[in-house]
Amino acid sequence: MVSGGGNDSGGSEEDNVKIFINKFLETCPENFSLIDMALRVTDKSPYVIVCLQECERMNKLLDKIKISLTELDMGLKGQLNITDAMEKLGLSLKLNKLDDGWAKVAYPSKKSLTLWFDDMIQRCAQLDEWQSELVAPKVVWISGLFNPMSYLTAIMQVTSREKGLALDYMSLETTVLNTKDTADIAAAADDGAYINGFFLEGAGWEPNKGNE
Repeated sequence: MVSGGGNDSGGSEEDNVKIFINKFLETCPENFSLIDMALRVTDKSPYVIVCLQECERMNKLLDKIKISLTELDMGLKGQLNITDAMEKLGLSLKLNKLDDGWAKVAYPSKKSLTLWFDDMIQRCAQLDEWQSELVAPKVVWISGLFNPMSYLTAIMQVTSREKGLALDYMSLETTVLNTKDTADIAAAADDGAYINGFFLEGAGWEPNKGNE
């Protein structure tokens, strides 16, 4: 149970919850300005649309995190009545587990809460780079998106327009590069796009030789 007001029971646990609250609120990224992005759009290309959609969904998640943590903090200080949602969030913080309320507006993940939060910050960093110039990063961390398929579809749409090909008859072809670090990629792909974040199950990739 999460206690509030003058209740001293479980003080050490409550202190740990407060530490989590302070840490997450201090390091939680700022929301993306969708209005500013919309004003800067000159060509609403498929990549721009994906960026806007991803930022909008991330804003909903950031709002959920900030509002719920602020309310829980106020509840622990006795400024608000402790609700069931606050109780569940406090328990999740104690157990280092992703809160169910956050999970409803987030992306699928089985990571512990602290690892999940670090992952969320990295996702925001990619979106921040993307929205700054409204140009997709030269290498997109595709598993860092809410909807990875939307970016794959955007690749086909952009290629269809550039090559004058019918989108209905296009399909994706994947070529795996023997590159350990995305920093080694000097520029965006001339055709298609560079992505990372794929995983292999039951197999591995041996550099300079291919799959095994």
